[in-house]
Amino acid sequence: MPRSVNSVAKRARRKKVMKQAKGYFGRRKNVWTVAKNAVEKARTYAYRDRRAKKRTFRALWITRINAGARQHGMSYSQFMGGMKKAGISLNRKVLADLAMNHPEAFEAVVKKVK
Repeated sequence: MPRSVNSVAKRARRKKVMKQAKGYFGRRKNVWTVAKNAVEKARTYAYRDRRAKKRTFRALWITRINAGARQHGMSYSQFMGGMKKAGISLNRKVLADLAMNHPEAFEAVVKKVK
């Protein structure tokens, strides 16, 4: 009996990967083996960096809060400790936004903490 090959499914799988590789540079966009590896690596980075993004943003927020707190004569750790004692439960994302875009509101929070 002749060997059966499911060419329809094979072509569909390849088309899907080649579509994902659209816009890549050089052979990464049009050569199957190179494109397959490029897409696989890109998906690995995407998965990893969805988690890393959360860490990066938290670090950015902390930097902004620290800068805002130091303008009012406090360090970040003193400020966050004071927030806990004062019972103010604003998260770092909101605090960073206040420090950047609404300095008068952030100053009011700092005064409460002091």
